[in-house]
Amino acid sequence: MLIHHKVIMLHNNPQLENSYYKVVSVIESCKTKEQLEGAFRMVENFKELYGKVGYPKVLSYNLDRKLDKQLWQL
Repeated sequence: MLIHHKVIMLHNNPQLENSYYKVVSVIESCKTKEQLEGAFRMVENFKELYGKVGYPKVLSYNLDRKLDKQLWQL
């Protein structure tokens, strides 16, 4: 297991891990509200896609928190 950003990732699903970190990178790079709206859509797509196969719900919670934090930094 890999612990990053207080989230436990399972190494047996590298696609999930890569997708999660891509969304995190996009969120952290947002400089405008319009960019953050795009990141919000990415988070929703992530939840929909991986919700069908099951994933740790803490990932969803963490992405939502990152969106909120980035919004307050704009």
